[in-house]
Amino acid sequence: MSAIGELVGVELGPTEWRAVSQGQINAFAAATDDPQWIHTDPVRAAEGPFGTTIAHGFLTLSLCVPMLYEVLPPSASGGMVVNYGVDRVRFPAPVPSGSRIRGRFRVASAEETPLGERGVIGAIVECEGVDKPVCVAELVVLTVP
Repeated sequence: MSAIGELVGVELGPTEWRAVSQGQINAFAAATDDPQWIHTDPVRAAEGPFGTTIAHGFLTLSLCVPMLYEVLPPSASGGMVVNYGVDRVRFPAPVPSGSRIRGRFRVASAEETPLGERGVIGAIVECEGVDKPVCVAELVVLTVP
């Protein structure tokens, strides 16, 4: 078993704060063909339920990848880490444009598979100034030698 198995039960993080800009939200909207006004129209969103534009939930989820790489020890990669899947994703609160987020992770389990070691990592993303987490997920990764 690689070093990811040795991290079961270990909390990784918090990461550094990272800004989520309107430009990043717009680029994600363009890349995913999801230009809903709540994400891309600051004037209309100012009068909407959140008072501003908000990041797509899947953008927030996607940012778990670089945040995890920030805190995952290089020895845990086994050579390469690939996304294998995501379980139990929730977005309890929105990420307002221009706010900052950070992540905390905990390796829940690891097991050998014919493809490499598969790990399940609990992720919690918090947003500065927001009481609830903005994303809670179980990330499933595969470490390939």
